[in-house]
Amino acid sequence: MRLIFMGSPDFSVPALHALRDAGHDIVAVYTQPPRPAGRGKSLRRQPVHEAADALGLSVRTPARLRNNHEEHEAFAALNADAAIVAAYGLILPPAILNAPRKGCLNIHASLLPRWRGASPIQSAIRAGDRESGVSIMQMDEGLDTGAVLLEGRTPITPDDTAGTLHDRLSELGAQLVVKALADSPTATAQDDSQSCYAPRLSRTDGQIDWTRSAHEIDQQIRAFTPWPGSFTHYKGQVLRIGAVTPLETPSSALAGTMINQELHVACGKGVVRIDRLQKPGRAMMDSAAFLRGNSLSTGDRLD
Repeated sequence: MRLIFMGSPDFSVPALHALRDAGHDIVAVYTQPPRPAGRGKSLRRQPVHEAADALGLSVRTPARLRNNHEEHEAFAALNADAAIVAAYGLILPPAILNAPRKGCLNIHASLLPRWRGASPIQSAIRAGDRESGVSIMQMDEGLDTGAVLLEGRTPITPDDTAGTLHDRLSELGAQLVVKALADSPTATAQDDSQSCYAPRLSRTDGQIDWTRSAHEIDQQIRAFTPWPGSFTHYKGQVLRIGAVTPLETPSSALAGTMINQELHVACGKGVVRIDRLQKPGRAMMDSAAFLRGNSLSTGDRLD
């Protein structure tokens, strides 16, 4: 099949390889432009750009598609059977959505209509969902509202972070999109009444609210690993919290209070033990290494 592929981050790369390996003719790859990155702010190409170059595929990097009539014409001239979209990062206007003969198919990292939006993986873990998955969706002009062609499921384990779940869903999405193109399954409309929204995240979202339960705090930290990360404040310093274990230990202390010198912290309900943390200018370390050079006194408060 004659395809256009549209994606940008690491999540998208397995699907690009799977489509190529399945024998599809990928006539162009659309990805976001290189962005400043690192301390030197030098321009860095997107992972999909690197992968497409390695495969010898033609790459286009428009900064926008809305009201970009030159790009609309170039896209239509590719005469594609379908466009495959995986975390591309730009909204597709009608001129793009309607150009391929079979339209645009999206690889979305949730079980739609649950978690429409920009952060479906993080939102599923943070909410305590027991499973997640990938939906292959026929795109329309709404936000992840199109009919679903195929879905695959995976459990969310108590040890999963956004990073580990991301990697499983990325591979699952690659398998499913190849199957969807081969089998042409019947599209099923979403039940909009069951939808929920996964908002775009920022670094400030990572601040820990100690009045939440121990399990909710654990879910947040796992959901925000590796990005945007979770943090708290201690005596004017930012402490990044990499992992905790919820404990059944009862505590009457105020939320955020260190209840012993083993990094046990009172929550709104229950207690967490901090297992990994990071001081400014230092690497993330486990609690034993941290306590060899630092101490947090019983009764100290995190906020």
